[in-house]
Amino acid sequence: VQLQASGGGLVQAGGSLRLSCETSRRILTFNYMGWYRQAPGKERELVATVSSRGTTNYAASVKSRFTISRDITKNTVYLQMNNLEPEDTAVYFCKAENNWKQFYWGQGTQVTVSS
Repeated sequence: VQLQASGGGLVQAGGSLRLSCETSRRILTFNYMGWYRQAPGKERELVATVSSRGTTNYAASVKSRFTISRDITKNTVYLQMNNLEPEDTAVYFCKAENNWKQFYWGQGTQVTVSS
């Protein structure tokens, strides 16, 4: 299984970015897919997930600013990030997990928010 993440970049505080994660397998075969991030010197943390049923879950720090969505026809999961803050600067990773607790990571995409 391959996950290809894209969409990172440099943006000013208050700006927006949309990340994409395309999988080599139909996304409905996964129990859930999600976005995680890792800032320098910090542990990787959950940002948002979407289950196979479409249920979403967000970290408190991004709720109301970020939206996770998916396009089943394109096998792609998105993370729309609005009102970005310097604290959102991190490498963002997408993850997929199946019903047997096997999980897969995509390569990271750097998001840098300048103040």
